[in-house]
Amino acid sequence: MTDNGGWVELREPDVEIEEATGPQPVVAVVGRPNVGKSTLVNRIIGRRQAVVEDVPGVTRDRVPYDAQWAGRQFTVVDTGGWEPDAKDRAAAIAAQAETAVVTADVVLFVVDAMVGSTDVDEAAVKMLRRSAKPVILVANKTDNTSIEMEATALWSLGLGEPYPVSALHGRGSGELLDAIMEALPEAPKIVEDRPRGPRRVALVGRPNVGKSSLLNRFSGEERAVVDSVAGTTVDPVDSLVEIGGETWQLVDTAGLRKRVGKASGTEYYASLRTAAAIEAAEVAVVLLDSSEPISEQDQRILTMVTEAGRALVIAFNKWDLVDADRRYYLDKEIERELRRIPWALRLNLSAQTGRAVDKLAPALRKALASWETRVPTAQLNQWLTALVQATPHPVRGGRAPKILFATQAGVAPPRFVLFTTAPLDAGYQRFVERKLREEFGFEGSPVEISVRPRKKLGPGGRGKAHG
Repeated sequence: MTDNGGWVELREPDVEIEEATGPQPVVAVVGRPNVGKSTLVNRIIGRRQAVVEDVPGVTRDRVPYDAQWAGRQFTVVDTGGWEPDAKDRAAAIAAQAETAVVTADVVLFVVDAMVGSTDVDEAAVKMLRRSAKPVILVANKTDNTSIEMEATALWSLGLGEPYPVSALHGRGSGELLDAIMEALPEAPKIVEDRPRGPRRVALVGRPNVGKSSLLNRFSGEERAVVDSVAGTTVDPVDSLVEIGGETWQLVDTAGLRKRVGKASGTEYYASLRTAAAIEAAEVAVVLLDSSEPISEQDQRILTMVTEAGRALVIAFNKWDLVDADRRYYLDKEIERELRRIPWALRLNLSAQTGRAVDKLAPALRKALASWETRVPTAQLNQWLTALVQATPHPVRGGRAPKILFATQAGVAPPRFVLFTTAPLDAGYQRFVERKLREEFGFEGSPVEISVRPRKKLGPGGRGKAHG
């Protein structure tokens, strides 16, 4: 540990850094009022962010924060004081704490070691047992060895070994965090900022839309064979080219005519290689021939890219061949055929003449930035709470599903998980995605939203996650 202006910071052990996958696990911090829950949250996240005051009732809502330890990412949720048979506002605060328990993977039950167990603590233990969640007992305010000896009496609560901790001074925090890591399900690893090679871009489109011409335009040489006969390119062609002062790895792919299952011979293998090139890419540039109607093949290629979860730039090539009449009909086609992917970035260019090709690099950077965007958990949930209050889910069967909590499970592409009391209508889920994009951008990137319904605690306090 190191002392930083009176605030002791924990130093994490050296760990191997791996890529993040899957939703972040959730740790809920609960206990009766004024046992130091918010101070413990600040200790875990390594900064003074949760409001702390030496009076009960400062924390009222569930407040999530991003945290990490030993190379693992997780979400810690601060809660207000839980009390049995609470009334009025205290009852609402207690309900928020119970909801935090329902949505958590692990619960930290905080007890004041200087006071020992109380009737409220024992009532809370009954609630926690009914939740069937893993519980770690934290004996907070253990500032010295003598108090640590007294904390052993907390074994009587029946939750196993109490972890003596001083959230204020940092004593025992490392051991507690190690215990949390052992109790959590598999967590995403923290992605280390390491030097990366050139960003990988797949050039895809149906035959003869100008993919090889665009590659040659950037490479400054006849890197790919260009012919008016469709289907000249069969194998993916990799080239390191400079666009907008940055080196990119462009992969020119075969034009796709048919579905892979209906293709044969050379075309079949070209289709497989194109699909593999999309999977290996970070961003795809889908070229459309702007002088011709948007076709079924164009739609299929766009579907391949979006289903692969890649950032997307749609380039309307051969713009030099488009007259005023064609522009009018093209606008109608875009409105009709591309309405399912309004988030895709669009450019009008000409690989043949060089028109607007300099706009491709900024579009690629913007799409990749969106693809790798992470929204802080606290900011995400504050926005979501306001959204749901303004526009609640429609009532179905006399009840409306509630969104309890949200977390971003990963990036590239951005993936979000909504913890709810019941499944959401598909229309409401699309509404949340649309509003999410309006608030946080994500231009040029797909966004994945999954719903994890959970049963909330009933009158008896029972509650269990689905799945």
